[in-house]
Amino acid sequence: MTTPADTSFDPHCTLCPRLAEFLAAGKQRYPQYHCAPVAPFGDPDARLLIVGLAPGFHGANATGRPFTGDYAGILLYETLYAFGLSTAPQSVAADDSLRLIGCRISNSVKCVPPANKPLPAEIATCNRYLAHELAGVKEGTVLLALGAIAHGAVLRALGLKQSAFAFAHGAEHTLPRNLTMVDSYHCSRYNTNTRRLTPDMFRTVVARAAQLARGSSD
Repeated sequence: MTTPADTSFDPHCTLCPRLAEFLAAGKQRYPQYHCAPVAPFGDPDARLLIVGLAPGFHGANATGRPFTGDYAGILLYETLYAFGLSTAPQSVAADDSLRLIGCRISNSVKCVPPANKPLPAEIATCNRYLAHELAGVKEGTVLLALGAIAHGAVLRALGLKQSAFAFAHGAEHTLPRNLTMVDSYHCSRYNTNTRRLTPDMFRTVVARAAQLARGSSD
């Protein structure tokens, strides 16, 4: 029997019927779009793993790269570039020249959900892929969770109790294997437009996560 911890990313996964149907309909309407599970992007041995929510329909679902073409990706990639974690401040296509440095980006749910809202069952089903990914990271890796769903997905993937680690913007959690999870509000259009998350707030959290990943707590 396949267990969450031994299931690697499947680019043809159709385990969630609602999401599979949504992808198929999207491909019919936009045949040039990726419209398939979106693989993690970046160095597999990176000490900083950023975990988002899910691909955006006209963003990562179109390009096939996490946060590429997404509104949320504008702030994310600009911030990563500012801290030396990316070779460019903007990502527009999966085959552009942008590369991540000591950093990797993944998502809690690998397929785009309708209205950007995955169902709890879909989050749970897709967690097997995040569990496999986290099982392979080095001790001391820093996990930057973008939003409460990503925070919960990381805990589920590691087999930890949700109640033991409360989500809060800027919170830091010590996890098994000397992993550290840093929480941030998601850099979504809604959060930035409502000023729940400002660019300065986001930069502060990313700077802290990068600092921890580089082995410094000064």
